[in-house]
Amino acid sequence: VTTVENGEEAVGAALEEDFDIIIMDVQMPGMDGFEATEKIRQHEKNSGKKTPIIALTAHAIKGYREKCLEAGMSDFITKPIRQDDLYAAIEGQLVAKE
Repeated sequence: VTTVENGEEAVGAALEEDFDIIIMDVQMPGMDGFEATEKIRQHEKNSGKKTPIIALTAHAIKGYREKCLEAGMSDFITKPIRQDDLYAAIEGQLVAKE
């Protein structure tokens, strides 16, 4: 497990290490999760890989899940994090990768 403090660090970590999955907080200081995901996805176009990115947000409003998916995220969970939701999202992405 690798943790970072903001979007810039998330992008840096994603470009330096090979992760099985990324849990991306949508609202981070500086670069938010949308911009960080965009930068990771741009880099992945050149590398040929696509790491699953699960959006993590307190915004449970209608249409927000779609906004996250359109931004290049693979799935979406809301805060407060419920263990079953987190596990289901991770399992869904790892199974889809196989």
